Amino acid sequence: MSAGKSNLWSRARIIQSIRHFFIEQGFLEVETPNLIPAPAPEVHIDLLSTQRGFLHASPELCMKRLLSAGFPKIFQICKCFRDGERGHLHLPEFTLLEWYRAEADYTDLMDDCEAMICFVTDELGLGNAIQYRGKVIDLKTPWERITVEDAFAAYSPHSLKEALKTDRFDEIMVLHIEPQFNTSMPVFLCDYPSSLASLARLKEGHPEVAERFELYMGGLELANAFSELTDPLEQEIRFNKENDQREKNGKQRYPIPGKFLEALRNMPPSAGIAFGVDRLVMLLTGSEKIDDVVSFTPEEL
Repeated sequence: MSAGKSNLWSRARIIQSIRHFFIEQGFLEVETPNLIPAPAPEVHIDLLSTQRGFLHASPELCMKRLLSAGFPKIFQICKCFRDGERGHLHLPEFTLLEWYRAEADYTDLMDDCEAMICFVTDELGLGNAIQYRGKVIDLKTPWERITVEDAFAAYSPHSLKEALKTDRFDEIMVLHIEPQFNTSMPVFLCDYPSSLASLARLKEGHPEVAERFELYMGGLELANAFSELTDPLEQEIRFNKENDQREKNGKQRYPIPGKFLEALRNMPPSAGIAFGVDRLVMLLTGSEKIDDVVSFTPEEL
């Protein structure tokens, strides 16, 4: 076993508190298949494949189909899988919390994050502040919000335009920007460049940015969220661009999820988020490595 006994008890209480929060907020808990015939192609995410399909990296495609079928507030806690991911913050099999809301946008999800985490820490008896890596994180709301453009202007030795042109966005984020974030309170990094929109819609009146954010706490990236793109033609174009880049990089080209694109025609304006449960447990238990908050690591199996 990897995690100590106290961490496994804490993990269970945290997950129970997450469920309690969403059930109180009127969300329906759903379960969707882990094995899917076609994923959402992304350049930097490699999937585990089987003879019958792919183990999902996220339940988002099926959950959005449920939104399209008339379920307006849904959440899920499930195992997800990514090939080749291993480190002190990464596992090839990990636990995600995802929730989706119809008639909402990414700012509503920021409010959800604040409310959910404060609810969980209150149930755990931690109050409005937690300690991580020797520093106190103040959870009093509202939390800091900074745009990607402003973060590059403040912290990067290279411009955002240069970072995108040279394909060094992620490198600069990790080396220069993320270490500068205020660790005394949570930070929402928002308004990503349109070229990094993924499944997010572009901002009305500002098509150069997408309505996307990531949440950081104590130096850890916890969540990735969007106001959802609901245009199936635009989404198919983005999928094909991702596959083209994958092929250019010598990676497998993934099949296009046709049934998901069909369902987008009926999807209301919505917002959705993927939230790392393992990393939240790390924060709330003061653990340095993801290995310390799971029952077994791959090396122990």
